[in-house]
Amino acid sequence: MKSPLPTRWQSAQPALRAVQVAFDVSESVLQSVRRAAFEANLSNSDQVRVVLGLSVVRQAKRPRLTVSLSGEDYVELGRLYELDPGDHLAIKERVNLALVTFAQAQSQPANKGKS
Repeated sequence: MKSPLPTRWQSAQPALRAVQVAFDVSESVLQSVRRAAFEANLSNSDQVRVVLGLSVVRQAKRPRLTVSLSGEDYVELGRLYELDPGDHLAIKERVNLALVTFAQAQSQPANKGKS
């Protein structure tokens, strides 16, 4: 007899039954799907569902970026920001600030021909 899932996991049960499928496609197909997803503010996976005519559950999601950082990356970032490489939270805060600064610089009009 199966034991019931904990209450906090029950809402995720349908996702546990889903199977992730990967498709080997050309670079042009990949870029087309990514571009369409970006323009529609969708994930790549949701854009594939749109192309296939499947439903897309538009759940409220926290906008976030992810990156995998190795121990060596933390050492390099610690050196860059003059922080202890083991202080992952402080490094995360500095990386977040760098991303915000990057985004602000991207949204500024170019100062063409001005000195």
